[in-house]
Amino acid sequence: MISAEQNDLMTRVGAGTPAGALLRRYWQPAALVDEFEVDRERPLRAVRLLGQDMVLFRDAQGRYGLIDRACPHRGADLAFGRLEDGGLRCAFHGWLFDVEGRCLDTPAEPAGSRLCEHIRQRSYPVVEKAGVLWAWLGEGEAPAFAHFDCFVAPDSHVFAFKGLWGCNWLQALEVGIDPAHASWLHRFYEDEDTATSYGRQFRSASMDSDLPMTRLLREHGQPEIRAERADWGMRLSTLRPIDDARTHMRITNILFPQAFVIPMSAEMTISQWHVPIDDFSCYWYSFFTSFGKPVDKATMRAQRLKTYPAPDYRPIVNRANHWGYDPREQRSQTFTGMGFDINIHDQFACESMGSIQDRRRENLGTTDKGIVLYRRLLVDAIRRNGAGERPLMVLDEPQARALTGPAAIDGIGPSEGWETYWKDADAKRRRTCPWLGAGEERAA
Repeated sequence: MISAEQNDLMTRVGAGTPAGALLRRYWQPAALVDEFEVDRERPLRAVRLLGQDMVLFRDAQGRYGLIDRACPHRGADLAFGRLEDGGLRCAFHGWLFDVEGRCLDTPAEPAGSRLCEHIRQRSYPVVEKAGVLWAWLGEGEAPAFAHFDCFVAPDSHVFAFKGLWGCNWLQALEVGIDPAHASWLHRFYEDEDTATSYGRQFRSASMDSDLPMTRLLREHGQPEIRAERADWGMRLSTLRPIDDARTHMRITNILFPQAFVIPMSAEMTISQWHVPIDDFSCYWYSFFTSFGKPVDKATMRAQRLKTYPAPDYRPIVNRANHWGYDPREQRSQTFTGMGFDINIHDQFACESMGSIQDRRRENLGTTDKGIVLYRRLLVDAIRRNGAGERPLMVLDEPQARALTGPAAIDGIGPSEGWETYWKDADAKRRRTCPWLGAGEERAA
């Protein structure tokens, strides 16, 4: 159990808070590129990120700008502005701002007025990477992006999507630091043909096996979990012995401070960022990275939009309708009775804790060792950042180039020597990966 003060330290992210100051040291996902492709007539989005209200827009030259949402004249909402004359024009008095926040025009002022020369709306750098627009809300020089798989894969082999959850970012992230829950929260009592399970995590077969993950997780509900520090944050090894000779293993990773990398199938991984809208809600951004054939983006997008429809990506099942709970389904098909989408299962678990989980009431067990280690990493990083030191994963370019992978494997290997098995399995996958190049291996 932790104190209320410790809980606030880790969860509150507004301007001036210790955790908020830490998270502003990292690039934050602000929107999907898809959001601008769908609505070409009005390439503009209101964005709330880390408790700040901004507006993200694309100008006539295709440049993205992210500026504070309240007009510096009288505070009108720029999210309802007009995209014209090379920038975003306020609908109240016509003040015009470019992507860097410079005021280009104050048309209601007298002829010859130089007022606009003295006006500057705060702007934030934006970069496009892996199908997402990333924002830098910090001070000084922004860090480099690590050369993780989702960032180095070509556009054809990575698909990004997002969804809205009504809870604090930390409890959303911590569901991915808890491998034991997969045997229960995601327990299915029916196994599908793995050949038809594209895009449905835990429905495919484990590597080097024809056994679906659903069956393995269902039949082996008491895993051994090992948590260890890594250059990028943390590695989790989850072991489920099948018999004396074979062990089912899942190798997952925490990318400090806000993401995890997990295996979806033998050829695909999911890298998922948990991004605070404010203290009480967050978006998850998932990057599906394929090491084999190109991603079928149209199929995956249509599949995801059924549950998390645009424009807000707000789930159609939520706390208001009990996350789709059906007691008849719970008796025979799924452990939760909440359908077959594991995102909804996770959403239920995280949202049902409350907007901000009261960690004073926790009683952690041995399977929570990853959560314990992560919280230590987080508190240490908050302390370091507050002391003016560089926290974990704030990288310069040489450091970023050195961080590759990391390996995320779901497979069945030998009980003796399992540590070698998953590394060999990852190396084999990378040798045959078309976008890594023949013979090239990236660090595990």
